[in-house]
Amino acid sequence: MRKLASIILFLAIVSNSFGQSKNSPLQISHLTGDFYVYRTFNDYKGNKISANALYLVTDKGVVLFDAPWDKTQFQPLLDSIKAKHNKDVVMLFATHSHEDRAGGFDFYKKKGIKTYSIKLTDDILKKNKEPRAKFIIPNDTTFTVGQHKFEVYYPGKGHAPDNIVVWFDKEKVLYGGCFVKSADAEDLGYLGDANVKEWKTSIGKVKTKFKNPKFIIPGHDDWKNIESLNHTSELVNDYLANSLKKK
Repeated sequence: MRKLASIILFLAIVSNSFGQSKNSPLQISHLTGDFYVYRTFNDYKGNKISANALYLVTDKGVVLFDAPWDKTQFQPLLDSIKAKHNKDVVMLFATHSHEDRAGGFDFYKKKGIKTYSIKLTDDILKKNKEPRAKFIIPNDTTFTVGQHKFEVYYPGKGHAPDNIVVWFDKEKVLYGGCFVKSADAEDLGYLGDANVKEWKTSIGKVKTKFKNPKFIIPGHDDWKNIESLNHTSELVNDYLANSLKKK
């Protein structure tokens, strides 16, 4: 009887996590191979906005790239991953200091998960007296975790002064975080910490360094259109052109 109850609980967790409705607070989608995009939500200026993040399943455990924007989903994400893959999360990388990326450092660190950021991110979090990562990494670092290799790269300022991207060369997956806008985005969104002029240069560096991506994951909204990085470049050019007209 106990075994049957355990099976039912397992199936319930999997169903809640992977057979989600569009209203689920945590939505997980298979990207390719061992890659999964997960989406959480929060309110921004009175509107419910989605935030995309990524996790990678390896032989050594699961690697998270950014934490859920919704704090109530910190533990459900771990539970869902455990139910689906029977693996624990072992590493968390934040792609910049904003809450929708680095907001889970304290929670996941207490769970024994290794947390990572570049020094620029750490400096901002320290200044703002917010929880910081345990490990500080160079701006351009390659990691091998289990059977997977990936590069964490800082291209320069853009959406934030400390935004990084992650590149998986074998699978040609570019995880852009908020450095990349969705192909559906009508504008550049929140620019409180942005440097739009340098963003243009930074995009050029990413395009030069990481060629022919098959998948590009932006920080918010739709992630299935491969033109998101090019669209971001167009939005930046439009913004700069309009700024010149106003002078």
